[in-house]
Amino acid sequence: MKKIISFLCVLLLLLSALFAAGCARTESTGDILRIHIRADSNDPSDQAVKLKVRDAVVTYLTPILSDLPSFESAKKAVESRLTELKDLAESVLKTNGFSYGAKVAVRREKFPTKTYGDLTLLAGVYEAIVFELGSGTGDNWWCVAYPSLCFVPHTDEVVYRSKIKEIIEKWRSHAK
Repeated sequence: MKKIISFLCVLLLLLSALFAAGCARTESTGDILRIHIRADSNDPSDQAVKLKVRDAVVTYLTPILSDLPSFESAKKAVESRLTELKDLAESVLKTNGFSYGAKVAVRREKFPTKTYGDLTLLAGVYEAIVFELGSGTGDNWWCVAYPSLCFVPHTDEVVYRSKIKEIIEKWRSHAK
Protein backbone atom coordinates (compact mmCIF):
# COMPACT_ATOMS: atom_id res chain seq x y z
CA MET A 1 0.00 0.00 0.00
CA LYS A 2 2.86 2.39 0.84
CA LYS A 3 4.34 1.78 -2.63
CA ILE A 4 1.06 2.76 -4.29
CA ILE A 5 0.78 5.94 -2.20
CA SER A 6 4.42 6.80 -2.94
CA PHE A 7 3.86 6.19 -6.64
CA LEU A 8 0.75 8.38 -6.64
CA CYS A 9 2.63 11.17 -4.81
CA VAL A 10 5.47 11.08 -7.34
CA LEU A 11 2.96 11.04 -10.19
CA LEU A 12 1.12 14.00 -8.68
CA LEU A 13 4.37 15.95 -8.31
CA LEU A 14 5.31 15.18 -11.91
CA LEU A 15 1.88 16.26 -13.20
CA SER A 16 2.09 19.44 -11.09
CA ALA A 17 5.49 20.26 -12.58
CA LEU A 18 4.18 19.69 -16.11
CA PHE A 19 1.11 21.80 -15.38
CA ALA A 20 3.26 24.63 -13.99
CA ALA A 21 5.52 24.50 -17.04
CA GLY A 22 2.47 24.73 -19.30
CA CYS A 23 1.14 27.76 -17.39
CA ALA A 24 4.46 29.55 -17.59
CA ARG A 25 4.54 29.01 -21.35
CA THR A 26 1.04 30.32 -21.72
CA GLU A 27 2.00 33.55 -19.94
CA SER A 28 4.93 34.28 -22.25
CA THR A 29 4.56 37.05 -24.78
CA GLY A 30 5.38 34.73 -27.68
CA ASP A 31 2.14 32.77 -27.97
CA ILE A 32 -0.46 35.42 -27.20
CA LEU A 33 -2.30 37.57 -29.73
CA ARG A 34 -3.97 40.68 -28.36
CA ILE A 35 -6.53 43.14 -29.71
CA HIS A 36 -5.82 46.86 -29.28
CA ILE A 37 -8.44 49.42 -30.34
CA ARG A 38 -7.52 53.12 -30.17
CA ALA A 39 -10.26 55.75 -30.33
CA ASP A 40 -9.93 58.90 -32.44
CA SER A 41 -10.05 61.06 -29.30
CA ASN A 42 -11.30 61.12 -25.73
CA ASP A 43 -14.54 62.81 -26.76
CA PRO A 44 -17.41 60.75 -25.31
CA SER A 45 -18.82 60.05 -28.79
CA ASP A 46 -15.45 58.75 -30.04
CA GLN A 47 -15.12 56.57 -26.96
CA ALA A 48 -18.65 55.22 -27.42
CA VAL A 49 -18.08 54.30 -31.07
CA LYS A 50 -14.78 52.63 -30.08
CA LEU A 51 -16.84 50.27 -27.90
CA LYS A 52 -19.22 49.58 -30.79
CA VAL A 53 -16.21 48.71 -32.98
CA ARG A 54 -14.96 46.50 -30.15
CA ASP A 55 -18.27 44.63 -30.00
CA ALA A 56 -18.31 44.08 -33.77
CA VAL A 57 -14.65 42.98 -33.90
CA VAL A 58 -14.95 40.51 -31.01
CA THR A 59 -18.22 39.12 -32.39
CA TYR A 60 -16.52 38.63 -35.76
CA LEU A 61 -13.28 37.12 -34.41
CA THR A 62 -14.65 34.88 -31.65
CA PRO A 63 -15.82 32.00 -33.88
CA ILE A 64 -12.70 32.29 -36.03
CA LEU A 65 -10.16 32.19 -33.19
CA SER A 66 -11.87 30.14 -30.49
CA ASP A 67 -10.83 26.66 -31.62
CA LEU A 68 -7.53 27.22 -33.42
CA PRO A 69 -4.69 24.95 -32.28
CA SER A 70 -1.83 27.46 -32.14
CA PHE A 71 -0.74 31.07 -31.97
CA GLU A 72 0.66 30.80 -35.49
CA SER A 73 -2.68 29.65 -36.90
CA ALA A 74 -4.50 32.46 -35.05
CA LYS A 75 -2.09 35.08 -36.38
CA LYS A 76 -2.44 33.76 -39.95
CA ALA A 77 -6.24 33.70 -39.64
CA VAL A 78 -6.23 37.36 -38.60
CA GLU A 79 -3.65 38.46 -41.16
CA SER A 80 -5.71 36.88 -43.95
CA ARG A 81 -8.72 38.94 -42.80
CA LEU A 82 -7.18 42.40 -42.31
CA THR A 83 -9.21 43.88 -45.17
CA GLU A 84 -12.44 42.47 -43.71
CA LEU A 85 -11.53 43.78 -40.25
CA LYS A 86 -10.83 47.26 -41.65
CA ASP A 87 -14.11 47.21 -43.59
CA LEU A 88 -15.96 46.07 -40.46
CA ALA A 89 -14.51 48.89 -38.33
CA GLU A 90 -15.23 51.47 -41.03
CA SER A 91 -18.78 50.19 -41.46
CA VAL A 92 -19.45 50.62 -37.73
CA LEU A 93 -17.96 54.12 -37.86
CA LYS A 94 -20.02 55.10 -40.91
CA THR A 95 -23.24 53.61 -39.52
CA ASN A 96 -22.75 55.73 -36.41
CA GLY A 97 -22.12 58.97 -38.35
CA PHE A 98 -18.31 59.13 -38.23
CA SER A 99 -16.48 60.13 -41.39
CA TYR A 100 -12.98 59.21 -40.29
CA GLY A 101 -11.67 55.81 -41.31
CA ALA A 102 -9.81 53.01 -39.59
CA LYS A 103 -6.40 51.40 -39.96
CA VAL A 104 -5.84 47.78 -38.99
CA ALA A 105 -2.52 45.95 -38.74
CA VAL A 106 -0.88 43.09 -36.87
CA ARG A 107 2.27 44.28 -35.16
CA ARG A 108 4.24 44.08 -31.94
CA GLU A 109 3.04 46.43 -29.19
CA LYS A 110 4.03 47.08 -25.60
CA PHE A 111 1.35 46.27 -22.97
CA PRO A 112 1.26 46.74 -19.20
CA THR A 113 0.71 43.90 -16.74
CA LYS A 114 -2.93 42.75 -16.81
CA THR A 115 -4.81 40.14 -14.79
CA TYR A 116 -7.67 38.17 -16.34
CA GLY A 117 -9.27 36.22 -13.51
CA ASP A 118 -6.62 33.78 -12.30
CA LEU A 119 -4.20 34.50 -15.17
CA THR A 120 -1.72 37.40 -15.07
CA LEU A 121 0.00 38.54 -18.23
CA LEU A 122 3.21 40.36 -17.47
CA ALA A 123 4.09 43.68 -19.05
CA GLY A 124 5.92 43.19 -22.30
CA VAL A 125 5.80 43.31 -26.06
CA TYR A 126 3.04 41.21 -27.61
CA GLU A 127 1.75 40.58 -31.12
CA ALA A 128 -1.46 42.57 -31.48
CA ILE A 129 -4.26 43.31 -33.91
CA VAL A 130 -4.15 47.10 -33.76
CA PHE A 131 -7.15 49.21 -34.75
CA GLU A 132 -6.59 52.95 -35.08
CA LEU A 133 -9.91 54.74 -35.42
CA GLY A 134 -9.33 58.12 -37.09
CA SER A 135 -6.21 59.65 -35.55
CA GLY A 136 -6.01 56.85 -32.96
CA THR A 137 -4.95 59.31 -30.24
CA GLY A 138 -7.78 58.65 -27.77
CA ASP A 139 -8.00 56.19 -24.91
CA ASN A 140 -7.84 52.58 -25.94
CA TRP A 141 -9.37 49.20 -25.17
CA TRP A 142 -7.55 45.88 -25.34
CA CYS A 143 -7.87 42.21 -24.52
CA VAL A 144 -6.44 38.84 -25.51
CA ALA A 145 -7.68 37.38 -28.79
CA TYR A 146 -5.65 34.16 -28.63
CA PRO A 147 -5.88 32.14 -26.54
CA SER A 148 -9.43 33.45 -26.32
CA LEU A 149 -9.76 35.29 -23.02
CA CYS A 150 -12.16 38.07 -23.93
CA PHE A 151 -15.67 37.72 -25.13
CA VAL A 152 -17.94 40.73 -25.21
CA PRO A 153 -21.68 40.25 -24.83
CA HIS A 154 -24.12 42.84 -26.16
CA THR A 155 -23.65 45.04 -23.09
CA ASP A 156 -20.79 47.30 -22.03
CA GLU A 157 -19.68 44.65 -19.55
CA VAL A 158 -16.64 42.60 -20.55
CA VAL A 159 -16.72 38.95 -19.57
CA TYR A 160 -13.40 37.14 -19.43
CA ARG A 161 -13.17 33.47 -20.29
CA SER A 162 -10.04 31.33 -20.40
CA LYS A 163 -9.88 28.34 -22.74
CA ILE A 164 -6.89 27.08 -20.75
CA LYS A 165 -8.80 27.30 -17.47
CA GLU A 166 -11.74 25.44 -19.01
CA ILE A 167 -9.46 22.60 -20.15
CA ILE A 168 -7.89 22.37 -16.69
CA GLU A 169 -11.29 22.38 -14.97
CA LYS A 170 -12.53 19.69 -17.36
CA TRP A 171 -9.43 17.59 -16.62
CA ARG A 172 -9.93 18.07 -12.88
CA SER A 173 -13.59 17.03 -13.03
CA HIS A 174 -12.68 13.85 -14.92
CA ALA A 175 -9.89 13.09 -12.44
CA LYS A 176 -12.34 13.06 -9.49
